[in-house]
Amino acid sequence: MIQSMTAYASRTASHGDVSWMWEMRGVNARGLDVRLRLPDGQDGLEAALRAAIKAALTRGNITVSLRLTRDEAAQPLALDTAQLDRVLSALDQVQERAFAMGVTLGQPTAADVLATRGVVQSGAAVPDDGALTKALIADFAPLLNDFTTMRASEGAALDQVLRGQLDQIEQLVDAAETVAEARRPQVRAALTEALQKVLADVAEADEQRIAQELAVIAAKQDVTEEIDRLRAHITAAREMMGAKAPAGRKLDFLAQEFNREANTLCSKSQNAALTKIGLDLKAVIDQMREQVQNVE
Repeated sequence: MIQSMTAYASRTASHGDVSWMWEMRGVNARGLDVRLRLPDGQDGLEAALRAAIKAALTRGNITVSLRLTRDEAAQPLALDTAQLDRVLSALDQVQERAFAMGVTLGQPTAADVLATRGVVQSGAAVPDDGALTKALIADFAPLLNDFTTMRASEGAALDQVLRGQLDQIEQLVDAAETVAEARRPQVRAALTEALQKVLADVAEADEQRIAQELAVIAAKQDVTEEIDRLRAHITAAREMMGAKAPAGRKLDFLAQEFNREANTLCSKSQNAALTKIGLDLKAVIDQMREQVQNVE
């Protein structure tokens, strides 16, 4: 079964006075690269998430981010007493300085002091009380399920594209075999003509040597092996795509072998029609290689 490495999932939930939002993204990569962006103070969360991801996925560049928010209305005000002492000391100095200069100032209220920057703490990390971390780990499971479901959905679409490209390759291989068979008389006539020219220019000729040279020339123009190997690669690719195990790396290697055989076919063709088929093969194979890069 083909799985895509591209996917996205998000989720929101809450526990007590804490709410959160997950985001999980995946793109293609050579191996499994997991990057976590988690808030501080949640002991054990990172290890649990990495274990869950590695159990579910084998390849891809995976990024998981988590934002925690505590309902401030449900919490008592937290004062930075050190900052409060500094503010009160500064106010006292201002009052004394103003009195010394004969200036009368109004007395600041408690609300004025609280409004001073840094007196009331805000933006502090949400502490881990154990229960919150457990709730986060439990809530990650449905997020991961949504993510893998999208990878499967994308993979199903990718599977159809790849199978269509394999069908095109198979049709082109059939056409190459037909053209290669039709050109045999032409190749034979060309070899015979070349042989006659050679024999006409020499008084004596080593028949065994001539036979060997002709065999070498014929082998250089014979594309039977390339066509057979292309057919074998098509069969292997379809088997890999139908297997349960991840097939991305194997398909990537096989796509390179497809391209190698197509290149050899073009170099041996000695025929305009066969060369055109070889170039069409290379174009479809390149398109397939691009798609394979996203297969897990």
